[in-house]
Amino acid sequence: MRQLLRILLAAIGILAIAAVAAVVYVTTFLDPEDFKPRLTAVVEEQTGLNLSLEGPISWSFYPRIGVSVERARAWLPEQSPDDASFAAIERAEVSVAFAPLLRGEIAVDGLTLDGMRLNLERNAEGEGNWQPLLDRLAEQDNDAAETVLAPASAGPHADAGNLSVVLNIANVEVKGADIRFRDEQSQALWRVQPLNISGSNVNPVRSFPLKAMFTLTKHNRLDAEALERTPELTSEVSLETRLRLGLDEERLTFENTQLTTRTRRANESDPQQLSLKASEMVARMGEQQLTINEGVLEAGLRHPENWQGSLALSLAFGLESNWGAQTAQLKDAQLTGPDGLRVSGHLNVEQWLEAPQYRGQLTAAPFTLRPWLSRAGITLNTTNEAALSDVAMTSPVEGNMQQVSLPRLSLVVDSSTFTGAASAALDGTQLNFNLEGDQLNLDHYLPGRVTAQQASRGLLRKAFAQTEGALLPQEWLSTLDLEGDLRLSQLQLAGLTFDEPSLQLRGADGVHQLSAFESRFYGGELNATGGLDASESRLQWQFSPRIVNVQVAPLIETFSEGDSPLRGRFNLEGALTTQGNTREVLTSNLNGELTARLNDGAILETNISREMCELVAQLEGEGTLRDWHTDTRFERFDATLNVRNGVVASDDLLITLPGINVQGEGEFNLTSMDFVTRANARLVDTADAACQVNPRLAELPLPMLCEGHIGDDKAQWCRFDRDAFQASVVSLLRDEAGSRVSEELEGRLGDSLDRIDERLGEGAGQELREGIRRLFN
Repeated sequence: MRQLLRILLAAIGILAIAAVAAVVYVTTFLDPEDFKPRLTAVVEEQTGLNLSLEGPISWSFYPRIGVSVERARAWLPEQSPDDASFAAIERAEVSVAFAPLLRGEIAVDGLTLDGMRLNLERNAEGEGNWQPLLDRLAEQDNDAAETVLAPASAGPHADAGNLSVVLNIANVEVKGADIRFRDEQSQALWRVQPLNISGSNVNPVRSFPLKAMFTLTKHNRLDAEALERTPELTSEVSLETRLRLGLDEERLTFENTQLTTRTRRANESDPQQLSLKASEMVARMGEQQLTINEGVLEAGLRHPENWQGSLALSLAFGLESNWGAQTAQLKDAQLTGPDGLRVSGHLNVEQWLEAPQYRGQLTAAPFTLRPWLSRAGITLNTTNEAALSDVAMTSPVEGNMQQVSLPRLSLVVDSSTFTGAASAALDGTQLNFNLEGDQLNLDHYLPGRVTAQQASRGLLRKAFAQTEGALLPQEWLSTLDLEGDLRLSQLQLAGLTFDEPSLQLRGADGVHQLSAFESRFYGGELNATGGLDASESRLQWQFSPRIVNVQVAPLIETFSEGDSPLRGRFNLEGALTTQGNTREVLTSNLNGELTARLNDGAILETNISREMCELVAQLEGEGTLRDWHTDTRFERFDATLNVRNGVVASDDLLITLPGINVQGEGEFNLTSMDFVTRANARLVDTADAACQVNPRLAELPLPMLCEGHIGDDKAQWCRFDRDAFQASVVSLLRDEAGSRVSEELEGRLGDSLDRIDERLGEGAGQELREGIRRLFN
C-alpha cells in the first residue's frame, strides 16, 4: 500500500509538472501539439516510462487557462508496445486560474484524471514490476519538481517564464480508475475499480477534505476473470477524511477519518461491515511509521448458520507501528460487545509481516459466556442452566500464529476461582495448564442427554465436535498433546465431595494418562490412576482406584434422603477396563476385579445378634437376660468383586458378627440394575458369642434370598429362602436319623414352616423371617 501510494503521488506530481509546463508552452507558442515531444521526453527522463500520447492536447482560456491530454499510455522500459501498458489514462486535465497570472503566480485551479488504469504484477520470486520505476525515481534529483511545486515566496523560476507556482489546487478529482494487481507468488488477482477520489483546496500547509470510494475484489486464480468466475472476496470501501500534506517531512496526516467497508465472500449473502474512526492518523513515509490516535473499530458481523442478525462489536484503541521494523503497539484497547463483553488491555506485535509474535495484557470483566459459545456453534446442555453465566479473567498474553499462552492467569468461572498458567495451540492440537482453584462443582457442567453440536472453526470446533450421546470429543483427543495439572480445595462430582483433590494429566498422539489423582474423601483417602486411548476407532479406558478408610455413613447419606443404616471405614482396591464413548456402552463393556473390605463396621439401630439369640432362645424354650448394644457390630465384612461385561459378581462375600457368620454370593447388572444375592447365616459358638448355641442349630444355615431391581420397593428386596431352608433341614435330619426316615421328612417338611407358630409360640415363624430380613435390608 505504501508503494502504491508513492506511485500515485509520483504520478500526480509528474502530471502536475507536465500540466504546468504545458500551460507555459501553450500560452507562449499557441501550438499544443508541439508540446507532445517535450512532454514525452520529460516523462521518460523522470521515470523511464515510454509515454504515448494518442489523443489530442487541447487548451482553454478565461476564466481559467487549462490543458487536457487524452488517451495517454505508458510502458515500462522492458515492455514492448504490444504488451498491455503499465499505466494509462483516458483524459487528464489541469487548469490554472487567470487572475494570479497577472500577479506573476501560477495557481493550479483543478486537476482531473479520468479513466486511469494501472497494471501491477509480482512474479513468483516476489519481484514487482513497479520496483524499477521506484528505483529510478529514487535516483532522480527532485530539485526540478520542488521548484515547480514551491510556493510563490520561493522566488521565480526561470524555466517557467519567471512565474511561481502556488500549490493550492481548488479541486482534484480521480474518476473511474482501475488498478489491477496480479500476484503469481500467491496465485491471487486483486482489482480496485472503480476508484473515485475527490479533494478540494489541496495545499501543503493546511488540511483539506478528501473522499475516496472503490470496490476491491479478489480471485484465487490468475485466469478467473477470463473464465468469468465470481470473486472470492468483494469489498465496498468508502473513505472520508481531512488530509494534511507534509511534503518536506514526508508525512501524511489524516484527521477525523472515517473508513467503512462492506465485505462479502462468494458463499455469503449478507456482508460483514467494518467501520474505522480515528481522530488522527499520521503516516511518516520516510520513517515507515504509522500512528493512530483515538481509534474506534466497529464491526457488524454475520454468520448464516449460528447467528441471528448482526453481531455488533466495538474496539477502541491507539496504535504505534513501524513498517520497516515490523513492530506494532496496540495501546489502551477496549473491546465491547453484547452479553456484557468488555475486554481491555494492550498488545505488542513483532515481525508481523513474516512470523508474527505478540505479548501484552488482557482483562475480561465478568460476562456471560454461554451465548458466545452458541455463536461459535456450540449448543450447551449443562445440568445447571446458569453454568458459565459469570466468567472473568486477567492475564498477560503471549504467542504467535500457532499458539497462545496465558502465563499468569486469574480466572473466575461462576463460583470458582483459578490461578496459574495455560496455553493452547490455535488449531486445537495442544493444551497445557497448571492451575489451582478453590472449589469446583463439576456436576453443573456435565452434559445432558443431548450433547453439543459441532463448533464452526479452529480449537472450538475440534474440542466440541462429537457424535450425539458422546461423553468426550474423541476426534479432538485423538490429535491432542496434553499436559495438565489441577489442584483444588474442593471438587463435587456425581454428588460426591472430594477435598483437596489434585490430578495430573499427560497425553500425546491420542494416548492420555491420568498420572495421579489424590484426594481426601469422606474421612479417608482416594487415589487413582488411569488411561485413555483415543487413537483407535473406539475409546479405550483404564482405571485403577484405591480407597482407604472412607467412612461409609456420610457416603451413603449423600445418595439417600435419610440417615445411613451402616457405619464403618470402607477400603477398596482394584483395576477396571472398558471401551466406548457413551454411558451405556461403557457400562456394558466394564471389566475388572475389585477387593472390598469394611473395617469397624456396624448396622445402626439394629442388633442382629440379639434378634438371633432371642429366636434361638425361643426355639429352645428359654429366654435371654443380657443387656444388648443398639447396633450390630461387624467383626469382618469383605468380598471380591469380579466385573464382567457390566455385571458385578462375588462368590466369597463374608460377614462375621458376634455369634453369627454370613456367607454368600450374588451379582449386580450395572446395565439393567437388576440384582440377585443368596446368603446363609449360621449361628456359631465362639468365645465372644452373643449367646449359647445348640450344636444342632449351629449346623443349620438360615438362608436369605435378595433379588429385584434397584428401583423396586426396598422392603420387597429380601425374603427368607424357604426352599433352601427346607433342603438344609432335610439334610441335617437325614444325617441324624438315617436314610430310612428321610423320605418321610421330605414329604412333611413342606408344611413345617407354616406350623412353626403352633410349635414355637405365637409369631415365632414370623420373627425368624423378620430377623433374617433385617440383616440384609
